[in-house]
Amino acid sequence: MGFERRNIQGMEGYTPGEQPGDSNTIKLNTNENPYPPSPRVASAVREFSSASLRRYPPPMADQFREMAASRHGLNKDNIIASRGGDELLRLVITTFVDPGEVIAMTDPTYSLYPVLAQIQDCTTYKIPLETDWSLPRDFAEQVNASNAKLTFVVNPHAPSGYLIDGETIRNLAEDLNGIVLIDEAYVDFIDPRRGYDCLSLVTEYNNLIFLRTLSKGYSLAGLRFGYGIGNQELIQPILQKTRDSYNLDAFSQRIATAAFKDHDYARGTWQKVRDERDRISPLLRQLGLDPTASESNFLLVQLASDSSLTAKEIYEALKQQQILIRYFDQPRLLDKLRITVGSYGENEHLIAALRELL
Repeated sequence: MGFERRNIQGMEGYTPGEQPGDSNTIKLNTNENPYPPSPRVASAVREFSSASLRRYPPPMADQFREMAASRHGLNKDNIIASRGGDELLRLVITTFVDPGEVIAMTDPTYSLYPVLAQIQDCTTYKIPLETDWSLPRDFAEQVNASNAKLTFVVNPHAPSGYLIDGETIRNLAEDLNGIVLIDEAYVDFIDPRRGYDCLSLVTEYNNLIFLRTLSKGYSLAGLRFGYGIGNQELIQPILQKTRDSYNLDAFSQRIATAAFKDHDYARGTWQKVRDERDRISPLLRQLGLDPTASESNFLLVQLASDSSLTAKEIYEALKQQQILIRYFDQPRLLDKLRITVGSYGENEHLIAALRELL
């Protein structure tokens, strides 16, 4: 007889994106920043003293929290640091959602959400997005009718890159009966001319929390460091009660702080990604791969109806050439591929390979 809980026995775990063991593969499948982290990160690594590892780290990452609060015009008590964004997702669920309660989300969405819901033995309620990937007009009504305690919304959306505007975010906080978590993992790649910034809403609504990560915008996917921004009624129970003690080690706190300080460098990489996103979109369209308008660091492309190859066949053919992109074996996405925006050189290799295939 096994020792797993009933709901764990019956579930499937999360399947992460492919991580090739060699450095020759052009990796455009998991939405990493194609540019290295700030030179200040390299300096912080060199200057880090191994002798400091004998002591426990700052328990609440206060230096980072203070810096993030200052950046966003908020109070330190509105900020919690976490081991990547994924830890924050788990903490929000375990802090606020009882087993058996409902967690709502869009369909499609980040595939970790339903896995975390199953771990907590919660019911998931999925609401299909419109054909343009926007929320249906009655989204809030559907969520409330399901009695969802928590709702996850990715913005910009994954895997489409669609951006929900700030007024809609405000309306969600206003209209939903439960907590709403806005996952802004890709927020750094939004065109600044869109004027998107909703973080001040956490001072108005006690049911609103935002997720940020340094994995994408700050080129630190290998470090695992993220943070949450929310009303103090949401942040403090997590910070004081359910967060693991010393959840962030001394090294990651030092490196994350160094990267976050060099905001100008990070913004430069975001603009390079936006420029490449704009450059390759028409090139992909010419090849019969129609990209959705994206405010993220990836493009979701749809194959032409008369394509001689399926999306899966294109994915597999590129993989044979050591180019990884993302294929989703799920409804609404079977004729689509998600392509991370790489560097100029990486994108040129991709376009050249696609021209030969298509």
